[in-house]
This record gives sequence, C-alpha cells and structure tokens, in this order.
Amino acid sequence: MIILEFKAKGKKHQYSAIDEAIRTVQFIRNSCLRYWMDNKGISKYDLNKYSAVLAEKFPFANELNSTARQSSAERAWSSIARFFDNCKKKVPGKKGFPRFQKHCRSVEYKQSGWKLSPDKKSITFRDNKGIDLRSRFAIGKLKLKGKWDLWRFDKKQIKRVRIVRRADGYYVQFCVQIDVSEELEPTGNTIGLDVGLKDFYTDSDGYAEPNPRFYRTGEKRLKFYQRRVSRKKKGKAVGHATRTANRKKAINKLGRTHLNISRQREEHAKRLARCVIRSRSVGYAESNDLVAYVRAACRRQDLRVKNLVKNHCLAKSINDAGWYQFRKWLEHFGEKFGRVTVAVNPAYTSQNCSECGEVLKKSLSTRTHVCKCGCQLDRDHNAAINILKRALSTVGHTGTWIDRRSRYANVDPNAYGEDTSTLPGSGLDEQATSLK
Repeated sequence: MIILEFKAKGKKHQYSAIDEAIRTVQFIRNSCLRYWMDNKGISKYDLNKYSAVLAEKFPFANELNSTARQSSAERAWSSIARFFDNCKKKVPGKKGFPRFQKHCRSVEYKQSGWKLSPDKKSITFRDNKGIDLRSRFAIGKLKLKGKWDLWRFDKKQIKRVRIVRRADGYYVQFCVQIDVSEELEPTGNTIGLDVGLKDFYTDSDGYAEPNPRFYRTGEKRLKFYQRRVSRKKKGKAVGHATRTANRKKAINKLGRTHLNISRQREEHAKRLARCVIRSRSVGYAESNDLVAYVRAACRRQDLRVKNLVKNHCLAKSINDAGWYQFRKWLEHFGEKFGRVTVAVNPAYTSQNCSECGEVLKKSLSTRTHVCKCGCQLDRDHNAAINILKRALSTVGHTGTWIDRRSRYANVDPNAYGEDTSTLPGSGLDEQATSLK
C-alpha cells in the first residue's frame, strides 16, 4: 500500500466543520478507551459496537459518519494492542499504557462517507445529513492540489481516506492498495552502517555522510518566533478560545517553522536511505544485497532513543539526527527493492577491534581506534565493520526484514499514531494522527 497526500482547499466554514469532526473523533476515541478501562474482556469489536452506542447517546456524535466513528474506535484499540504486545514481549521500561488523547489532528473515513469527482481533482465528504450546511459536519466539497495522479487508481483500491490538520493547512490522504515492489539483480555487495552525531553515518567502506543538523540550522529562527509567542497575551478562557488573535497567529508561525524542519529531516532520511539501498550517490556502482545497521536507530529495540537522550549534553543533537526515520526508510526501500536489512545489537561495536576482536575501552572523545595488532581506523569506520560482521553472522537466523504482505508479518500498532508514513503495508487504520 501507498499513501498519497494532497493539499485541501476549501472555505472557512468547511475548515470549521473539519475541526469539529476532529474534536468528535477525539471524544469517541477517549470514550472507547475509558470503556475499556472500566470493563474487563473488551475486544476490538466491542469498541466498534460502543461507538454506535455513543452515536445514539450524543447527537453531535451521530452527525459524524459511521465509518469515521469506527475508525476512532480502532485508534483506541491500536494503543491497547500495542500495550498488550509490549507486555507480552517484556519490553524493558514503560510498556506504553494507553493515555487519553489531548490534541487530535485528523479524521479518518473508510470506503464510504466520501466521493471523488469524475476528474478526481476534488472530493466531497458526506455525513448523515448529506451536505446540508446547517450540519456542523458539512465539510462538503474540497479541492485537491498535489502532484499525484489519482485517476490511475480505481476507487476500489482506495481503502482509507483521512483529513489531516497541520500548521500550514489541511491535507487529504488516500491509502491506495497497490504493489510497489521492484526487484533488482543480486550483486553480492554488502555494507554496514554506524549512525552517529559527528557524521550522520559511516559505512564499512569508510565513507562518511555529513550530518545536516536541520534543527541547529533553524534554531535561531525558532527562538525568534518563540519569543514572539511568549510576548503575546493569552486572553480570557471562554470555552476553547483561550488565545488572542495575535497569539494564535504567532503560534501558527512557530508551528510552520517546526513543520518545515521536520519535513527537511524526513526528506533527507528518505533520499539517503534510497541511495544506500541502490548505492547511486555514495560512490558505488552496484546496489547492496545486504545493509546492516545498529539497533540504536530504533525506538522499539533494546537500546532506545528515549534512553539515549537522557544524556542532556547530547539530547538535542540525537533528536536532531533522526536515526529512527532513517531506519524506517531503510527497511521500506529494502523491502521495495528486495534487499535484506538487518538491525544488530550495538553492544561493543565501537570497542571491539574489527581485525583481532580485542576489546579496547575508549571514551567519546577518542575518535581513532588504535589496536596492538596494527589496526588503526576511525572509530566509526571500525564500528561499521563490526556491525557488518555481526549482521553476516546472523543472516539466515535472525533478520529484521519481513515481507509485510506475508501472513506471518507481526503487526505492531502505533500507540499514539503520530506517524504518517508512506510505507507499504502501514495502512491508515494503524495510525491515529499525523506527525505535524
């Protein structure tokens, strides 16, 4: 599956209707979560039935489309399922007990409740009252602006439609069921990657990719807009309106700046991961059949990013690097092009000698690995070689790449749904809200 995103163009009352629908989605999701907490033995189907009960009890919930209500219940179940999965796997630390959502940013429809125009350049959302402007959910017709061509896909291929609110406007996402795999000829090349802060990564051949540091570059501008927000008065709290008009504008500008930085980081990780898999722009003539990388790039493994950022001297730089996004796209393109990607345990990859295997203790300030056996390498280069060797010893036994279309693929639902990925197989029903 792929996710196609378009900018939605509408009128002010349509945007207000979208906001009202998003608030109702949040209400249904939190109500289902409370229902699960208060009753034992609740399943996914029980939550779907409870969403219908909420529609009968609350008139404003009944105005929302039934498929949108069901999707809200599925969002609650996603967080519950991940909590149970973490408990079953005995994940160290917090297990991610489901929490009530405070800031929902999207509303999701299934295969009903919306209709594409014949030219597929606009979409009309319909609720129980149709497109009656007196309904609070009368979203109506929205124009779609983007570079994708929806006319190539049949309506039956569109499994989910989502409206996302971001700092720079509203977007419509389409989850399209299509095979995007592309097989490449095997070459026998292998590569190991060691992610870091000085360089974004260093591979086993000695190439070091510079770290762009997008947050550090835009930090001055962020501070400027943050000071402007701090100077604005909050105003009196009347319902949901707790901001003055000027404060709301300042917050929007700050949000746009953060959104721009996050998009830069995501696009950089995506392009770089594709280049590593295909090896076109980093000096290789052929593609790599196996790509190994450290497990520190994943938040779901033993060494988590949230544990690394406890070092306050490096926390900002670690968050700015975006290692998990890089790993996510490595696995995506590895699956797309039929390449094997393996995440290895990072323990002692920087301390062990890649030639003789002797353990040489060194601090972060020691940037060169010098061993008695005569091996002298940059510490990151030495670590990348160790990562590749460790991956080659595990291939055929414990790999991390799994065909997500397989019936044996493990589904790990996102508890908070803050990721809007274009990974095939990661349907919109496994995500709750957008990233920004």
